[in-house]
This record gives sequence, C-alpha cells and structure tokens, in this order.
Amino acid sequence: MADRDRTQIHQTHLHPQAHHRFEGGGGGAKDILPRKGPSTSQILAIVTLIPIGGSLLGLAGVILAGTLTGLALATPLFLICSPVLVPAAILLVGAVTGFLTSGAFGLTGLSSFSWLFNSFRQATGQDPLEYGRQRVQEGVIQMGEKTKQVGEMVGEKTKQTGEGIKTKAGQEGGGAGGREASARA
Repeated sequence: MADRDRTQIHQTHLHPQAHHRFEGGGGGAKDILPRKGPSTSQILAIVTLIPIGGSLLGLAGVILAGTLTGLALATPLFLICSPVLVPAAILLVGAVTGFLTSGAFGLTGLSSFSWLFNSFRQATGQDPLEYGRQRVQEGVIQMGEKTKQVGEMVGEKTKQTGEGIKTKAGQEGGGAGGREASARA
C-alpha cells in the first residue's frame, strides 16, 4: 500500500507536456504564409507560364536527345578525321573562350561602373552627371571672373604703358618736333 501511495504522489508531481502544433496561433506556418489568396494576375501568370515552361522543358529534352544521338552517330567520323578535327576543335575552343572572356570582362567593367555610379550617388546624394554639370558651371564662373580680372589688369598695363610712351614722347617730342621743323625750313 505504501508503494502504491508513493507512485501516486510521484505521478501527481509530473506535469504533462504541451504539444505544439502548426494548427494553432503559436508561430506556426499559418503565421508565416499570407492570409489572403493569390491575386488574379498571379493566377493568370501561373496559368500562362506552366504550359510555356513545360513546352520549353520538353523542347530542351528533345534537343538534348537529338544532340546525344548526333554525337553517337558522328563519333566514328570524329575518330577517322581526328588529325584534322583536333586542331580545328582547339581553334574553335580558343575562339569561344576568347569571346566568353571578352564578354565576362565587359560585364565586369559595366558592373564596376554601375557600382561606382551608385556609390558616388550615395556618397554625394546626387547623380554624378548633375554633380559634374555643377562643377563645370562653377569652373566656367571662376574662369569668367579670372578672365575679367586679367582683362582689367591688361587694360591697366596698357594704360600705364600708353602714358609712359606719351611722357617719353613729350620729353623727346620737343626735340623731335624741332628737328622736323628745321628740316622743313
């Protein structure tokens, strides 16, 4: 009897564990998924794309089968003509590799320019073309001011030089005018 009472006491101290299921509101799959159904445009897109995707997948399978059949039929010809075909294949592989490398470098260059453009825009808060246009306008304004200053300076120098020539001519002018007058007489 004491054993039976002891097991009952032990059983009363145990707590039943709660089983969490995805059906409740406990952070399950229903909370992750949207509560509304797909829109009409999404349904039309799926209905349109499934047959197109299936057709393209089937066409890819037919082309793969045709390629493998053609390769199986052409393999004996490749073995017979290998002294000619191996150098041609090497040349073809080199040309394709060159074109693919060129394309990869071109894409890399374009993506780096795009990254540079976007990082410049984020750093300055404006388009690089707009920034460049503003800088050119500032440069034009500065050049205009500098040209005006240089023009005024040249005008002053010309005026000073002209006055200097007049004063020299005035000092020598009396003597030169006298010589001309005596030469006429």
